[in-house]
Amino acid sequence: MVVDDEESMCNFMEIMLRKEGYAVSTALSGREAMERMDAEHPDLVISDIMMPGMSGIELLTQAKKRREDLHFIVMTAYASVDSAVEALKKGADDYITKPFKINEIKQVIKTLIQYSSTPTVGKAVRGKRADRFTLDRFIGKSEIIVKLKELVLQIAESDSIALILGESGTGKDLIARAIHAHSRRQDMPFVAINCAAIPEQLLESELFGHQKGSFTGAIKDKEGLFHVADGGVLFLDEIGNLTTGLQVKLLRVLETQEFTPVGSTIPLKVDVRLIAATNSDLEEDVKANRFRADLFYRLKVLPIFLPPLSQRREDISLLAEYFLNRLAAKHNAVAKKLSPEAERLIMASAWPGNVRELENTITRAFLLSKTETIRPEDFPDKFAKEEVSEELAPELPNPANPTLESIEKAYIFWVLNQTGWQKAKAAKLLGIDASTLYRKIEKYALKREGE
Repeated sequence: MVVDDEESMCNFMEIMLRKEGYAVSTALSGREAMERMDAEHPDLVISDIMMPGMSGIELLTQAKKRREDLHFIVMTAYASVDSAVEALKKGADDYITKPFKINEIKQVIKTLIQYSSTPTVGKAVRGKRADRFTLDRFIGKSEIIVKLKELVLQIAESDSIALILGESGTGKDLIARAIHAHSRRQDMPFVAINCAAIPEQLLESELFGHQKGSFTGAIKDKEGLFHVADGGVLFLDEIGNLTTGLQVKLLRVLETQEFTPVGSTIPLKVDVRLIAATNSDLEEDVKANRFRADLFYRLKVLPIFLPPLSQRREDISLLAEYFLNRLAAKHNAVAKKLSPEAERLIMASAWPGNVRELENTITRAFLLSKTETIRPEDFPDKFAKEEVSEELAPELPNPANPTLESIEKAYIFWVLNQTGWQKAKAAKLLGIDASTLYRKIEKYALKREGE
């Protein structure tokens, strides 16, 4: 249910979300939404905060009294982000700021569904956070992922800073939430912010808050996210994007567990566990003087490296199956399967966009496939036209159950062919040293075609 006193916004949201496959209803006021709530039983409410009569905050409060399991997202303008913070305290799942990008609201909803306790939102009363955000949500049974999950559980027991490193699309947000869910702070707030998504001039205020009159537009006191997360976890995604000035202030907070709102002289004490994440090479940023060395070493107490999909290839089929089953549940459709050719194709792909790219590809194929079997032609043209050497065929006699060694051999051979057998470039793409690549070539007796 979309609730906004601007009819044009309701119409826009309804059209956009229906195209995504959601059943959507709209209401032009909080009171109208409450009147229809019991009859329509929405799984998710997306409401503007500033509305005449009943505000979005009042709607949230009343709706949560009736249905504790109801998911709720609030929409607000940048000038009233403090209202969104109040909404989070009262039980809102997330907030978006106007004007927002279409992909932003899609991702917020998608993330909410992904972390729900059932394939679709709100079909059952949500349990404790630990039940909703367990490591089972991080799909994978490869050796590297099994060890990763063991490490995450160990880190969750600690209360130290955790730094999650990995390429885009590897699941850093999911790991951060899992750490929180398995920690002693699991029933306390989990507050997340993407440091790259907030304008630089607003980020300091978002993190530390400000006092009324501290700058133009500061018409009232604002609570910062460090204060909102007191007792719980603050997740700073893309921390490598912090300016040098904010890096200094963050370091101060980590050392003292105190911060001072913008325009104030009185420090506030907080008990917050910090989890940070980045897809940047912070060590290189330190060398280039883009990131403070003292902050880097402070953050690197408990580093967690998320491997790219190319390093956990035995999980690709498992992930694809998981996405297909979830799509079937979402669309109330029969679960679809990959043909052997389609499975072989996804196993041989490089997946530079990692799990996110795989998910998008599988989703597209699911929606475009006219049968219960997904074939290579259901994939994007560029993807489907990727050539896999026939010499790989003997190495994958059973695509549904390939051996780790056969996958590694096939993938190394494929990367070598894609790079024209430029071994230095191939090693970089594979994420291994050139010396390791030479050993693998010798081990598998790999030869260039025609040699």
